[in-house]
Amino acid sequence: MRKIIYGESNFKKVKINNDYLYIDKTKHIEKLERLNESFLIFLRPRRFGKSLFLSTLQYYYDENSADEFEAIFNNTYIGKNPTPLKSSYRILFFEFSGINTDSGMDIIYEGFKDNIKSAIYRYFSNYGYDISRESLNDIETPTGLLKYFFDIVKSDKIYLLIDEYDQFANAILAYSMEDFLKIVSKGGFVRSFYEVIKGATQTGTVQKMFITGVTPITLDSLSSGFNIVSNISNEENFNEMAGFTQEEVDYSLEESIFKVCLDIDKDELIEKIKTWYNGYLFNEKANSRVYNSTLINYFISKYDYKRCTMPTKMLDSNVASDYRAIMKLFNIGDSERNYKILQELIENGTITGVIKDRYDLNQSFKEDDFITLLYSMGFITIQNEDFGEILEFCIPNYVIKILYFNYFAVELKERNNLAISFDSRRPLIELARGNLEPFKAQLDEVIKILSNRDHYGFTEKHFQVISLALLSFADFYFIDSQPELNNKYPDILLIGRDNKVPNNYLFELKWKKEKDNYQTIEKDGIKQVRDYLKLDKIKSIPKLRSFLLIGSKDGVEFVEVC
Repeated sequence: MRKIIYGESNFKKVKINNDYLYIDKTKHIEKLERLNESFLIFLRPRRFGKSLFLSTLQYYYDENSADEFEAIFNNTYIGKNPTPLKSSYRILFFEFSGINTDSGMDIIYEGFKDNIKSAIYRYFSNYGYDISRESLNDIETPTGLLKYFFDIVKSDKIYLLIDEYDQFANAILAYSMEDFLKIVSKGGFVRSFYEVIKGATQTGTVQKMFITGVTPITLDSLSSGFNIVSNISNEENFNEMAGFTQEEVDYSLEESIFKVCLDIDKDELIEKIKTWYNGYLFNEKANSRVYNSTLINYFISKYDYKRCTMPTKMLDSNVASDYRAIMKLFNIGDSERNYKILQELIENGTITGVIKDRYDLNQSFKEDDFITLLYSMGFITIQNEDFGEILEFCIPNYVIKILYFNYFAVELKERNNLAISFDSRRPLIELARGNLEPFKAQLDEVIKILSNRDHYGFTEKHFQVISLALLSFADFYFIDSQPELNNKYPDILLIGRDNKVPNNYLFELKWKKEKDNYQTIEKDGIKQVRDYLKLDKIKSIPKLRSFLLIGSKDGVEFVEVC
């Protein structure tokens, strides 16, 4: 079996020995060249394979790679259909993801300058310039380094590549709007950096440019300082340029898991993968939804080939950390309004809004601005077109849904100063073993505190979201929230990830207001649960215990239904 591309973003290494399972994206190089624009930006959520595609462009266009072209690009679309511009540029490559953002603005500034210095020195070394690194040390500013560089290479034809252009800036924005605006406003070191690049495009030294990142916030904030790039992120033609289509996922599985595990149910495994990872659409008219490619490669690399079972952890901890870090951007603007948008999304499964072309952080950060931010980061995706430019958005997959629930649990705790460990697994492990008391006690305490603080506005939806937030840390369960089953909707299904989990659960939730009759709610709820238990899809769930949960400002009652 070939190696899986996981954590590897060097295209030459992937292709030169042909040991890696590679999904060919090179047909998009031809599409890029057909565009009228030469300076492009392409935004996608984290871990979508942007860096590998950037490395593909590097080796395709670099004049230094001309002698290796056949070896590197054999068996690829572009290798068989090369364009006239192949191997015709010198490559200047900036990569900004490694800057330390935890130690203050001075350290960030130095990290930014060091990245520029390293890229410039690498360029000088690659193309035969006799300039020492020590000579660069005497230049004090990022802008000074760039001006010095472009003065020396003014006769070169440069293809400029920038990877993760916004990662460090987004980290700054998550902590301080003031510091962010300072670096991207006139005179700020990021603004000045891009102004120098813009000048190099006007003189003809930089002839082509391709930039990747996650959100358009930094680019939009630069405004007139860097208005030369064309954003192709939402164009139908490039919907599948990063990430994997279903066809590409099927091919990857055939070349890996299905070659080893011959007796597994292929269709069942594909459906599980769809649930966990699929769902992204970056143009409402595009035909194919795409998967996060890193998560697919993670799944394949961590699959238990000895037992032919799914990985214990379905989400790479590094990817989870990436998403949790970028969740800090949820506090931009009106954090209370943003929180309510997230709550609506969890409660209803969808929200409607417009993808904004530009942000102006000097103005108020509006609802559609926040929806665009969620969309850019991969926390929502296009479900369908509603009316014209108004789109309906949904949570793309189960991985993102669980991250939402985890985030909500943390927010509930911090906003209400709850002295409860939401991420404690003990109540959830006991729940799996059949002892509901620890989880009941935890949920009971939270409901009492929160509903009594705001019981006049507390609803069944609040009750459900809080329950899901607490349950979301049980990674040994698959949590199905209001699945459609013959037009009937159990509120929560907990299905064990494997047969080792001794109990599965169906929870139906009801909220009792003060004027409501408890016996009526209990009677109606029990009937509803018994109706669910008659459904074929429910009857097929082994080791299932079913409960009616009746919540009120006095706590939660668990009523088992047989």
